[in-house]
Amino acid sequence: MAFTPKTFLVTGVSSGLGRAFASGALEAGHHVIGTVRREGDAETFAALAPDRAHPVTLDVTDFEAIPATIAEAERQGGPIDVLVNNAGYGHEGVLEESSMDDLQRQFAANVFGPVAMIKAVLPGMRERRRGHIVNVTSMGGFITMPGITFYCGSKFALE
Repeated sequence: MAFTPKTFLVTGVSSGLGRAFASGALEAGHHVIGTVRREGDAETFAALAPDRAHPVTLDVTDFEAIPATIAEAERQGGPIDVLVNNAGYGHEGVLEESSMDDLQRQFAANVFGPVAMIKAVLPGMRERRRGHIVNVTSMGGFITMPGITFYCGSKFALE
């Protein structure tokens, strides 16, 4: 059977797991649209595979920008076959010293952003009758630790 490259959309490809997911898919011969928040990161990502690594600038907490970003991503790389929801961060701070704004920002990045991404790619996947969605979570979603309550709650919510 011949290899057919797929189009991956990976959020948060500037470093860490997002970069690792993207690099692995590129090494396997797939096309990767990777979201970054900074222009310098876009150039670095594109250099990984100039013909198959396509950066798009997106902050996953900018929910209104997500549909247009998905449309641009599909113009660059074709229909999304695999969405990897990786972008996020971990708020550190004990509950009583953390603000409600801290909680809202944590859930915006780690829960609401991924849900908005899913909502944006799912209609196309359903229409094509194929596609995969990978949500990067954490053991913190199952086992909480002092000082990262908001992070653990957000990862449990994404589970």
